[in-house]
Amino acid sequence: MNDPAVAAREAWIPEGVILSAFGVDRVVGAQDRMYWGPGDRYTFLVTGEESGGSMFALDCLVGAGGGPPPHRHLAEDELFYIVEGEISFTAIAETRAVRAGESVFVARGTPHSYRNVGGAPARMVAVYTPSGMEGWFREVFTPVEDPTADPPPVTPELVQRMLEAGPRYNVEWLE
Repeated sequence: MNDPAVAAREAWIPEGVILSAFGVDRVVGAQDRMYWGPGDRYTFLVTGEESGGSMFALDCLVGAGGGPPPHRHLAEDELFYIVEGEISFTAIAETRAVRAGESVFVARGTPHSYRNVGGAPARMVAVYTPSGMEGWFREVFTPVEDPTADPPPVTPELVQRMLEAGPRYNVEWLE
């Protein structure tokens, strides 16, 4: 993701993201809230600590081919809003292309997965209600030191961490 066009599109994330929680505005540095996933980069926007436990929201830069294997969340509903690009979503047994400006709601317990089937990164905002999944992201993924770098390769160790941490955060892997 060392592409200048990608960097220009990412400029909408400022150095400090302004969050308002409990009526108190504060500046939160974006970089200390970024994690590398399997081909993806995640930036925390609002955590459970900041929302009183009501939600967890994150910006997802999904690399070409990126996305999780089939799974289901037993404790959270999810909302995905596509900001840029196109993501192929599968829920239960139906697959649909979801484009910029469109959204997908996945009720808790619903088997689902998504994949960026395009050749360029796609961007989406994901919201989990209630919060709690941020613990899984922190436990499993690697903090980003250089947001302009390409994501690290997916390793068997990363996949193992994902699988092992899933039950602690009410995630069932289906493959």
